[in-house]
Amino acid sequence: MPTRILPAVGDADAVRSITTLLSQLPDAEPVAPVVDSTQLVDTLARLAAESVDELPEVVIVHERIGPVPALELIRDVALRFPAVGVILVTSDASPGLFQAAMDYGARGLVAHPLGYEELASRVQAVAQWSVGVRRHLGAGGDVFTGAGGIVVTVSGAKGGVGATLTAIQLALAAQASGRGTALVDMDLQTGDVASFLDVQFRRSVVDLAAISDISPRVLADAVYRHDTGVALLLAPGEGERGEDVTDRAARQIVSALRSRYDVVVIDCGAQLSGAGAAAVEMADKALLVTTPDVVAVRGAKRVVRMWDRLQIRKAEETTVVVNRHGRNAEIQPPLIQRITGTAVAATTVPAHYKELQSAVDAGRVHELDGRSTVKQALWTLAGELGLVRAPEGTHRAGRLRGDRAAVSFRRRREAGG
Repeated sequence: MPTRILPAVGDADAVRSITTLLSQLPDAEPVAPVVDSTQLVDTLARLAAESVDELPEVVIVHERIGPVPALELIRDVALRFPAVGVILVTSDASPGLFQAAMDYGARGLVAHPLGYEELASRVQAVAQWSVGVRRHLGAGGDVFTGAGGIVVTVSGAKGGVGATLTAIQLALAAQASGRGTALVDMDLQTGDVASFLDVQFRRSVVDLAAISDISPRVLADAVYRHDTGVALLLAPGEGERGEDVTDRAARQIVSALRSRYDVVVIDCGAQLSGAGAAAVEMADKALLVTTPDVVAVRGAKRVVRMWDRLQIRKAEETTVVVNRHGRNAEIQPPLIQRITGTAVAATTVPAHYKELQSAVDAGRVHELDGRSTVKQALWTLAGELGLVRAPEGTHRAGRLRGDRAAVSFRRRREAGG
């Protein structure tokens, strides 16, 4: 059986040398190379969605791959696609880097410039390891499988604009439609998800920060299963412990959650931390919540520019959600779009705080009345973002996608109930 090998190489010269050598290996079946980390993960996800057997046995990662650093990419691939063996190609073959590569999940390291004998030996060993893992997967081992779900981050232009409420309702809508959903409070010092949902739980995201290999069992011990079915990974009760969640730990935690749930919603708050920045960078959809007032819109513009300067997220890859919107407001969504340079969600959230007050004060926003226009708008936003599962045969534009409860909710809204 031929060994399928997928090179992930951004450098043109390195691509040529690697593909030339791979074509000379016996029983090798090189796959067309990918040029960056995003393309690699997307390719593996697409193949894994069909079957584990469709994945290449070996992935070769070049040290200068980007935008995600090579070692971080190796950790992500090793966690999300455990049946794939990864080889790192590097010009630094020191014992220290070798140990680091192994710690991050690589199965081998090859020095650059490449030699035929060394590459052939490594590929053969890693391919054999991969075949053994696939037999284990066939026996139903306790490992992550699957292509991974959608990751959505929700950040605030400033404090108090409604980012946490937005994140919670998006997660509730996704869960109600039948999709396995996790809600993460990555506002590590001032997170309020637990307060909004009337939850008291000892464990938090900090408990995963020091774990180098987050298995499904470890993850299950850290999350709290809410009455609604949403899996909660909460911020620490002691804000100072939030510093323990580094950007590296955040990447690993998000990757583990993505591999386990259909939808992962992350509340990043209004203060940028290393962990929050990593989450925004990894997200499939990054939302920035603002209210239609001068101070908040200026804050949104500041955040967008900061993300761009730090190479976390481009403006055109960010979606602004307008909360507390009113028809008579001087600042309307098209103006916000021009000011921030971002996309703006078609769904706006109306300014009806009286509908929310009793549920917020009781810390039970999950029990918000289905007739609430705020809840209706946020659940419609979930449909716009593709977070809810569409009922079979439903194609009409603008219709909320979800399970029977979500469809019923939409019908009530259309009827003016």
